[in-house]
Amino acid sequence: MKKLLTNLTFWVLTAIAAGILLGHFAPDIALHKLFENAIKFKLLGNEVSIGNTFSEFLSGIFISIVKQFINPIIFLTITLGIVSMGDLKKVGKLGGKALLYFEIVTTIALLVGIIVANIIRPGDGVVTDAIKGGDISKYTKGASEFSWMKFFWDNSTLQVLLLAIILGSVLNYVSGKDKIIEVFQKVSKYIFAGLHTVMKLAPIGAFGGMAFTIAKYGLKTLIPLAKLMVTVYITMGVFVFVVLFFILRYYKVNLWKFLKYIKEELLIVLGTSSSEAGLPSLMEKLERMGCGKSVVGLVVPAGYSFNLDGTTIYLSMATIFLAQVFNVHLSLEQIFTIIGILMVTSKGAAGVTGSGFIVLASTLTAVHVIPVEGLALLLGVDRFMSEARAITNFIGNGVATIFLANNEGEFDHEKMKKAFDQEGILS
Repeated sequence: MKKLLTNLTFWVLTAIAAGILLGHFAPDIALHKLFENAIKFKLLGNEVSIGNTFSEFLSGIFISIVKQFINPIIFLTITLGIVSMGDLKKVGKLGGKALLYFEIVTTIALLVGIIVANIIRPGDGVVTDAIKGGDISKYTKGASEFSWMKFFWDNSTLQVLLLAIILGSVLNYVSGKDKIIEVFQKVSKYIFAGLHTVMKLAPIGAFGGMAFTIAKYGLKTLIPLAKLMVTVYITMGVFVFVVLFFILRYYKVNLWKFLKYIKEELLIVLGTSSSEAGLPSLMEKLERMGCGKSVVGLVVPAGYSFNLDGTTIYLSMATIFLAQVFNVHLSLEQIFTIIGILMVTSKGAAGVTGSGFIVLASTLTAVHVIPVEGLALLLGVDRFMSEARAITNFIGNGVATIFLANNEGEFDHEKMKKAFDQEGILS
């Protein structure tokens, strides 16, 4: 009993269940306004967004605190990793491989989404006037204003990534670098210690996130688009347990054991609907299970912006779904056009507020055959599918790091076995 009560997984699961119950049976409490308006500001390059309701406040506080650890951890991990590698050509080679991997795997994700959506056809029979529409003007406006320069300036993770690569490269040529490295290592130790303390608050964040979702949107909103939701979850499952399974199997890494190893982080992502909430902890666990520090530092933050497997699947399926709803027959040429557009637009999904809808709006606008007004159909159920997107993105980045670490000869299988054993996972 003592072991159970000190287990973070147990408390996160309990918090998720409690959040669902509160949101369903006492939505007024979950949505009780604590402030007149939501709180938004920037801290350490990260946008802090804390909602004005009771449940949003709990979730927002936790996510905002964790986000403050992301940039320092990325900066220190990459800088120390590059210094330890020494060979700058190796860094460039790893970066090139990572981008190639991201493009190949996200393209596979796109194809999986389109194929499954065309087989199951979740949009057939959906009555558009039976579903309450929403205001999509901010998403269509965001789509027209999107630019890659803005994407970079709004994405502090990419900025820190670039700065760390430059500093790590420069330090290789500094004669007194040992003292600087020693300071960085001490700071890194304190930051991770602080992160471990903050992660104890994860049940509060998961409780707030789940309570808000259920209270605001309600389980009844799922019924009209239940087929789409089920299709999305099935597709995410196929991608993770087939595509990612075989990617890891190539280097003899067991996907199930890896998922058990990061189960706490997965539950936190599930409860908060945010892959950011588990990102710093994922980086630490990947390093502990045998991935080289430089690989973790470079691949995870880059993947957070460019390797959005779950988001890519959702965007492709949502596009095909809306075409089916409005009885728009897409030719093979139009489907390939959609794939081409999404291959580009989906890469900007992490750097924009309301990213999924903005990218989807820009895609529909570019295709010209599917009414962009159809986005209103998805507003009510999007939050329920965001968990699947976040978890798939999260797992995808972990798998990418393990694959590339093995490919670079920067993976220790003995460390992996030891880490799995410590978590109680049978080797």
